[in-house]
Amino acid sequence: MRPEKRPVKEKKISTSPQKGSETILLVDDQDMILDTCGEVLRTLGYTVIPAKSGNEALEIYTRAKEAVDLVILDMVMPGLSGSATYDKLKETHQQVKVLLASGYSIDGQASQILERGCNGFIQKPFDIQTLSQKIREILER
Repeated sequence: MRPEKRPVKEKKISTSPQKGSETILLVDDQDMILDTCGEVLRTLGYTVIPAKSGNEALEIYTRAKEAVDLVILDMVMPGLSGSATYDKLKETHQQVKVLLASGYSIDGQASQILERGCNGFIQKPFDIQTLSQKIREILER
């Protein structure tokens, strides 16, 4: 007598972007990225607060920290870099959740920031699916 083989159910992986309703502080020195990424985030249901520099991000976060659920932070910016901005945010706001975004790979400076407690990394250019997954991973932890 042969044992019956039962079909194995495959786990379905969502191919559609994951939506949310939280507030995201989007920090990037390039207007095109602020506009494009901001529009994508709004389409996904998020409230977006744009900041064009690390200093502006620090000012906004200090005023609105109770409303901001996640900071998406560009790593390379003139003036106060993403790394320095991250460190200053963490100094005064230990619970801040940050997704680091960079056109450079995770090796080097990005990995150092992650070792200091940054919640995640996404490499530019990114697609809407990857961005939405990273955001949900961080917010749901």
